[in-house]
Amino acid sequence: MKPVIPQDPETLKQVVASEVAALRTAARRDAGVRPDPAPAAPGPQDGETARGCPCGAAGGPGHACGDQEDGHDPWACVCATLPAIPVSAALLVPVRDEEGRTGDFTVRAGNHVRSAQWLDAPDRHIGRRLLEFQPGAAAGGLIEALAEVLAEVLTTGRALHAHAVDYTEQRGDGLHRARLLYDAASCGDQVMATWRPARNRTEMLSLDAQYIASMGWGTWDLLSGDTTWSEGLHAIFRTEEGRALSLVELCDTVLLDDVPRFGKMLTALLEGEEPAGAEVRFSVLGEIRTLHLVGHPVIARDGLPWALHLIARDLTAQVHSRQRLAATRRQREELREEAAAERLVATALREALLPTHSAELAELGLSVAAAYLPAESDAVGGDWYKCRRLPDGRILLAIGDACGHGLGAVARMAQQRHALAGLAHAPGTHAGQLTTWLNELLCGDDAAETATGIIGHIDGERNFRWACAGHPPPLLLRDGRASELDTSHRGPLFGLLPGHEFATATLPLRRGDLLLLYTDGMVERRGEDIGQGIETLRRVLVSCAGLGAQETMDRLMAAFTPEQNEDDTCLLAVRLD
Repeated sequence: MKPVIPQDPETLKQVVASEVAALRTAARRDAGVRPDPAPAAPGPQDGETARGCPCGAAGGPGHACGDQEDGHDPWACVCATLPAIPVSAALLVPVRDEEGRTGDFTVRAGNHVRSAQWLDAPDRHIGRRLLEFQPGAAAGGLIEALAEVLAEVLTTGRALHAHAVDYTEQRGDGLHRARLLYDAASCGDQVMATWRPARNRTEMLSLDAQYIASMGWGTWDLLSGDTTWSEGLHAIFRTEEGRALSLVELCDTVLLDDVPRFGKMLTALLEGEEPAGAEVRFSVLGEIRTLHLVGHPVIARDGLPWALHLIARDLTAQVHSRQRLAATRRQREELREEAAAERLVATALREALLPTHSAELAELGLSVAAAYLPAESDAVGGDWYKCRRLPDGRILLAIGDACGHGLGAVARMAQQRHALAGLAHAPGTHAGQLTTWLNELLCGDDAAETATGIIGHIDGERNFRWACAGHPPPLLLRDGRASELDTSHRGPLFGLLPGHEFATATLPLRRGDLLLLYTDGMVERRGEDIGQGIETLRRVLVSCAGLGAQETMDRLMAAFTPEQNEDDTCLLAVRLD
């Protein structure tokens, strides 16, 4: 029959208490109950002196001594016990001043144990003062404090336990530091003192491993009720060392939704099974911490578990990271959907605003080709062109680049293009006037951004009269050679300088000439001067000699792949047939 898995903390605690009580009963029945030990004999009271040991010490296996008196029995004194002490140990004789106060100690005997590889064993310092024997602590004033503490052991008879000293010493190979724990007890008018590292190398590696892996472990003795936690587990649960939580107390910290999962694991352990690991959430000082738990029961010969081991790894940081990643993915997906919708709208607007050139231009002896190259796939920006016949017979030829990308840039592009279309129908206007008026419109709009552009006309005599607002120069392909048009009349960007009067330049065109207008995305490359980009475009255009407008555009498109573009690009080619 499968055990019932507790679903709430109270039931889980009752199951734990019941199982532990049953285990203890079985253990008492099998082993018997040991009677309470007799009370210990009372120790020396304040003011009393412990019985003095026989005099001196002598050389022997595992220890050394400075007392060489005749008739000395090396095995009848306390020094004979030094080989049995597994840590550094020394028998110290007080050094008193004229007033009888103890200010230092002399090493009378010591064993061969080093508390650290770089520290000497006590037996090498027989007959020396403690202040000389351990100079590292004296530099910080701690050795005097230690001497005072050891003196209190003599005067009070009370033993010293785990007195911590941060010991630093300059050795031949550099500075060394260790945290030493001192224990001491009086022996007549002498003191037996031991010292050891607060933690050995294995303990330090264990602490480092727990810190790096964010883990800890604990043992619950089901018979005695003793609970032992590693420092890592104390750190996870924010508890003080020595204040480990019992299994019942641990149940109170489990989140209600995770009680069944934790209960299933504990129930299996109490049955002597080794369950699979589980992720369980705990409430620790108001913070939810997610732990991965692995358990192991300690089984006695009767087949019953008498202790439980749990290893916990703190996954809280990883859980928070996964949650942030999921939120970022959701946000990225939402942005992707918004961008897709924006591109759909912007593309529809661009197709409506930038139609292909009119067939009526072909009737006037002009072949026209245009292209738009986005910097990113499906992206849209503010590049635009205008090529149409005006009522007075002239052909309006214009190109521009409104700042930015996306719907905002498309809106600014539409505003500038429609404004030019309206202004261009004013009778008797020339390119300089149109450019000046468009600049005033942008300067008068606080929400407008800067822009560049070229506005020009081709009249009936095939003259190209044009003005420039901060735009790259057009290129002319004539007789197999390509050259930049002179831009000495070029004015500032649109929207930058109100009241500026833009000038015009005139270029007589011939049959077979091809005029190429483009935006700066075609010639700007990161880490490269724009002049180099224009020169590259010019060389490609030379290779198009003799081709029609559309064939020229196709070759330019093939020569400049979209991956090279860091900005949107618009191209307009006009050939006089």
